[in-house]
Amino acid sequence: MIVGTVKEIKNHEYRVGLTPESVHELTAHGHDVLVETGAGEGIGAHDALYEKAGARIVATAAAVFASADMIVKVKEPQVDERAMLRSGQILYTYLHLAPDPDQTRDLIASRAICIAYETVTDDHGGLPLLKPMSQVAGRMAIQAGATALEKAHGGRGVLLGGVPGVLPAKVAVIGGGVVGFNAAQMAAGLGADVTILDRSPEVLERLGMYFEARAKTRFSNRANLAECVADADLVIGAVLIPGAAAPKLVSAAMLKTMKKGAVLVDVAIDQGGCFETSHATTHADPTYIVDGIVHYCVANMPGAVARTSTYALNNVTLPHALRIADLGWKDALRTDRHLLAGLNVWDGKVTYQAVAEALGLAYVEAAEAVA
Repeated sequence: MIVGTVKEIKNHEYRVGLTPESVHELTAHGHDVLVETGAGEGIGAHDALYEKAGARIVATAAAVFASADMIVKVKEPQVDERAMLRSGQILYTYLHLAPDPDQTRDLIASRAICIAYETVTDDHGGLPLLKPMSQVAGRMAIQAGATALEKAHGGRGVLLGGVPGVLPAKVAVIGGGVVGFNAAQMAAGLGADVTILDRSPEVLERLGMYFEARAKTRFSNRANLAECVADADLVIGAVLIPGAAAPKLVSAAMLKTMKKGAVLVDVAIDQGGCFETSHATTHADPTYIVDGIVHYCVANMPGAVARTSTYALNNVTLPHALRIADLGWKDALRTDRHLLAGLNVWDGKVTYQAVAEALGLAYVEAAEAVA
């Protein structure tokens, strides 16, 4: 199979779909790999490293799209990239389609085979290709929130951990999954007063046992959520419904109950966001203020720590890429139900139910694609 990767063109996105080490694995399996020149510059991987690993460097993304059987990326294809997709071509990347009707329509029109990292599953009910980026984003959410809390950035002028004689900041983490756990770890480690909200008694029990006195847990109902948001200096939105649009848990009205200069960090923004007042921002202009509340809603947070993120991502995406290349997409998906769960669009049809429901589109079971 001819496998290609291109330079990411989303704003301040420095990750890359394949590391030189991943290229070496693919070529060792007998596959040809095309890499757009400069694709790995953001992680310090120059063209010479890719060539040494066995890749062929090509001048443009168009050349990669024109020749590759499978495109391996990080972020969802942008408008110009979607125009280069062709029928039967495999696209293997993060897609986050539920809040993105324009992208979904373009992928349907391309008739490409679109496999989304974020909906591939595992035997434990997890999302293993999303997990490492959720870990990065959860930890970064605290860094970003701490910076946004500084007065020069519009915040309250509060130090997360406080100092002797001055109380620490109050941090509310909505959602106790991978993002929430990693955010709470970072915040507690800095000495903040942390409360984690979740609706699962099992999750709350697990978090309580792990954090003991270093963080509090609270059942997430409307009253408890409203109280925690009103009391917090920093709120982390860490709620995920696999493949679906994120629920709007913090309303515009709730902002009026918050302390002026408090900060919201919406890690769910790539699925539409879990704050009613959220809209996606970029690393170039990461925050905005509504009713005196600072919003940080960067949709590709891990892109800022590109080297760490790329290697963490390749650790989990490469085995499936090898499987697809070795067996062909149809046999790879037919023999692996977890990889089949990643199929979101195929031959002009939506094959992931949550996406179809979110966008009001017809749904076809993914199993039909490999029958």
